[in-house]
Amino acid sequence: MLLPGPTPLWLSLLLGFVAAPALALGALALLHAALDRLLRDRGAPVLRRLVRDGRGGVRVAVALLALIAILPELDLPGQLVRTATRLADLALIAALGWVLTRKVAALFDAWLDRAWTGEEDWVTRRRRTQLVVFRRLAISAGVTLTAGLVLTQIPAVRAVGLSLFASAGVAGIVAGLAARPAVSNLIAGIQLALTQPIRIGDSVVVEGDFGTVEEITATYVTITTWDQRSLVVPLNYFMERPIRNWTKRTTQLLDTIFVYVDYAVPVEAIRAEAQRILNATPLWDRRVFAVQVTDLKERSMEIRVLMSASNAGRMFDLRCLMREALIGWLAARHPNALPQERVEMTGARAGAPA
Repeated sequence: MLLPGPTPLWLSLLLGFVAAPALALGALALLHAALDRLLRDRGAPVLRRLVRDGRGGVRVAVALLALIAILPELDLPGQLVRTATRLADLALIAALGWVLTRKVAALFDAWLDRAWTGEEDWVTRRRRTQLVVFRRLAISAGVTLTAGLVLTQIPAVRAVGLSLFASAGVAGIVAGLAARPAVSNLIAGIQLALTQPIRIGDSVVVEGDFGTVEEITATYVTITTWDQRSLVVPLNYFMERPIRNWTKRTTQLLDTIFVYVDYAVPVEAIRAEAQRILNATPLWDRRVFAVQVTDLKERSMEIRVLMSASNAGRMFDLRCLMREALIGWLAARHPNALPQERVEMTGARAGAPA
């Protein structure tokens, strides 16, 4: 007993459910303040993030620990103490699972902040993709394990679960078959994080749509297409089907446009004009440029302009710019540049009727 002699019920309730948790939370607040002050001037961003995140769960767990510790010492009815202790135990398991999951997420978040350098190179996107996928998997595992531990502490639920497993083998098979897509997506998520056929920020072509990988969750990938639609694709799709990834190794791209002109158009003049157009725009990254005659058709010749750009978006704009500028130049300087039909008219044959 905390106090000599019988303690009024209202005082016992006040001490157990208000005073003890309040004192514990006050001590925790002092500890947090001391840690914040200690880490404020130290170059430890990961440790600071780990200490800062999840404090709500820590507060709940500390208050529950204080309640569990003080309940046996109070003058309360035995049934009330047992019930309150049982409920506090269940809540403590949930709070500890919450804290652990939040701390693991904070660790991933800290490394995500460090992985982001402000440059969308493939190394940065590779790290971000791995961290995001494993963060989501860790949170899912933490929530699942916490829920399982809480349920196993409830006798009625535990008994029902054991009886179902013991007497319903067919139901277990059906449940396993029903859960197969979720399990396959989970395994695909781990494979995707390790092998990385796609990464966050990659430019890909999926189901004929060009877009950018915006989000990778534990079960699906969200791709934002060029016309701002969201294409949601299950993770196992990327493990089972071929996709076109334009930025697997680097965001830099090569691409071409084709111009079909009359044989009389000087190719060297087209080459010089294409070079001038590229030199005048920041869309060209100045790596690759070529103008070549790639085919001779019956009534025209095919000219290919090869260009390079730093990413897919710039390449699309550069191709459009080259087409517009080159066609405008041809219309102004060589108005007869488009393929033409030639018809040769000869004079009337001698002696032919008029």
